[in-house]
Amino acid sequence: MNMIYNSPNYCVVEFAGFAARDGHEEAGGFEIMDKTSKREIFIGGLLADSFRKDVTSLIDSEPSTEEIDDYLSRFDSMMQHPLVLH
Repeated sequence: MNMIYNSPNYCVVEFAGFAARDGHEEAGGFEIMDKTSKREIFIGGLLADSFRKDVTSLIDSEPSTEEIDDYLSRFDSMMQHPLVLH
């Protein structure tokens, strides 16, 4: 688990691959948290691969916090899980 982004509005945590029950390696994924609406989503598979590529390109352009938050807001409509602190 590695926090890759944290702003007043969003937090993104990357989860490295983990062993599945049958012993095959999984690709891991990302948890995107919207602090304002207190919702989150976990993305894996092809969506996580696409997210990783988009974020890499975004970082290469040296974006502002607002630009990163704007990109992350694209996931707001998919966030259905309430954000719960443990």
